[in-house]
Amino acid sequence: MFRAFVKGLPRNFVRAFSWPYTPWHLLAIGLTAILVLTGFDWWYFEHTRGAFWLSVTLPAAIIGWYVPIIGSVGMYVWGEVRKSAVGIIAATAVAQAGMLGYLVSIFYKVFAGRQQPEFYTYTSSLDVSRDFQFGILQHGVFWGWPSSHVAVAFAMVTALMMMYPDNKFIRYLAPLYALYIWFGVSISIHWFADALAGAIFGTLVGVVVARSFRALRKDNGHTG
Repeated sequence: MFRAFVKGLPRNFVRAFSWPYTPWHLLAIGLTAILVLTGFDWWYFEHTRGAFWLSVTLPAAIIGWYVPIIGSVGMYVWGEVRKSAVGIIAATAVAQAGMLGYLVSIFYKVFAGRQQPEFYTYTSSLDVSRDFQFGILQHGVFWGWPSSHVAVAFAMVTALMMMYPDNKFIRYLAPLYALYIWFGVSISIHWFADALAGAIFGTLVGVVVARSFRALRKDNGHTG
């Protein structure tokens, strides 16, 4: 599975930018332009700040980094303990989805250079929501558009749901985690458009990865 993980990374990265997934990228870019140019991002920022909301949602920034690592490793160990080939394949798919979600978001951040909101203050008189520094590494790859936290969360959850389409526990609870990460970062360390674009990119990555690993599972004699 490690070999499938490594060999599949570049292949699925390229596939995520190819047809029929290209419209997803155009959708994320188009919606971002609308949200920024209409002033919605700034309006959302002004109406979602406060000590209460920050205390409730800021942990999403921390959880969004640790859960993907702990979750994918835990799934793999559980698959090994149970000697479940399906479980091991699913864990590998989820791990690769998380990695690719991060890489795709980083790819865009290299060129977008968007200024992050002042998340540690509750108000701000300076509207920097339209501040993009297009180029190469003009604002690093940690902050900015799109949200890596959200891209990783949606990629992993989408892949997980597609690998276990009949599991009701996963179907109803996994999306709640992704939505919490999305909402949490959208009112703390990211703009609304950052989180929305991250969700779109993450979902498409999850679909790409799950499809490739479901094919691998069938090649190994497993269905469903």
